[in-house]
Amino acid sequence: MKKLAVLISEAGTGTNLQAIIDAVENKKLRAKIVLVASSSENAYGLQRAKKNNIFIMTVNKKDDLEKILTAYQVDLVALAGWKLIVPLSLINTFKNKVLNLHPGLIPNTMNGVVINPDKTTGIWNRGKLTDIAIQNFLDKKATYAGSTVHFLSEKFDFGKILNRCFEKILPNDTVESLYKRLKKKENQIYVETLIKLCNK
Repeated sequence: MKKLAVLISEAGTGTNLQAIIDAVENKKLRAKIVLVASSSENAYGLQRAKKNNIFIMTVNKKDDLEKILTAYQVDLVALAGWKLIVPLSLINTFKNKVLNLHPGLIPNTMNGVVINPDKTTGIWNRGKLTDIAIQNFLDKKATYAGSTVHFLSEKFDFGKILNRCFEKILPNDTVESLYKRLKKKENQIYVETLIKLCNK
């Protein structure tokens, strides 16, 4: 059974973490969450982990995250709102084992593009955090928003693509209304991706 570590922060409400917990509890995901680590002790996701008797830890820039994950013999690392920079050494040690959910449509190649369901060009949102990324979809008058699950690589906001989702932008959408719908699909594709990686 694969051992998972989920890295969170106070940035979100922990819905991706909860979706992963639920999938494990429902036995859809054959894995064990051995650690939930947060960059802030105020992260709501820590409360979700406690309720499910998952070991939690607060780490900061001074802590050696690579050593911690190695000590727990982690097979996969799922970033779920993690805000601290992930060192290149960790990415290399856990090559193709660190998953990230990016609020944009990352192409398969650095010079490529993603095509939306209506054949328009998808927006990458490279370097943009969630709220700014969602606002950018609206500012650019995109027809679709989207998110991408990928492995971290040495290239910023890029890596092997594992899954994507699209959400049609409605005329009166705000950041809140659009992200509320997109978030549900993000939860779904994150769990789907972990199932593919863990249930082999």
